[in-house]
Amino acid sequence: MIDKLSTSVQAALAGIPDGATIAVGGFGGAGMPDDLIEALIEQGARDLTLVSNNAGQGDTGLAALLKAGRVRRILCSYPRMTGSHVFETLYRAGKIELEIVPQGNLAERLRAAGVGVGAFFTPTGFGTSLAEGKETRTIKGRDYVLEYPIHVDYALIKAEAGDRWGNLVYRKTARNFGPVMAMAAKNTIASIERFCELGELDPETIVTPGIFVKHLVLRRDPAGEPATRLNRAG
Repeated sequence: MIDKLSTSVQAALAGIPDGATIAVGGFGGAGMPDDLIEALIEQGARDLTLVSNNAGQGDTGLAALLKAGRVRRILCSYPRMTGSHVFETLYRAGKIELEIVPQGNLAERLRAAGVGVGAFFTPTGFGTSLAEGKETRTIKGRDYVLEYPIHVDYALIKAEAGDRWGNLVYRKTARNFGPVMAMAAKNTIASIERFCELGELDPETIVTPGIFVKHLVLRRDPAGEPATRLNRAG
């Protein structure tokens, strides 16, 4: 019987090796899998390549992962935000590599990896330093830059609910990069608020099919207690 619900967050992340490329969902705090990030820090994998929308804020979440010295390279759209002092300190000290990827390009490069597109042309970035060294082409009078997919080893994402087959639904804007990161990854680990029985999720509302998900982790409430396996409320 297929049941992708892990016994613990530690068990779900146990196989992540040093040097892995990891995509982490979230847009600011929306959809950020903080429990998975904390467990990754505890797990100890190093020399990581991180793919995310930003480089973290304050001293928690992605910033804590960077501060722990676990990330060698980061691909993101917004490395400098209010409170992104951890990244800035590391970057100025030459302790982390950065590739800036415009937000639309980031989403499309991840999607391309998931659907098998070998490369694509986009006007975003043409004529800027982001296009240096890349192939360009003029198509019907408009200039484009060639971009390649971002394939990742692991995706750490957050979803509203999932069933034992790994089918996922999201809560509003918390959806953000989760679906395309799940498609781009060899292994997707999803933190969920509710665990549902098969058939409870309306097939028409499922955003990420279980074929893209390897492990589910049930989030804990603020008191540290695990939610019930079946919670039909809300």
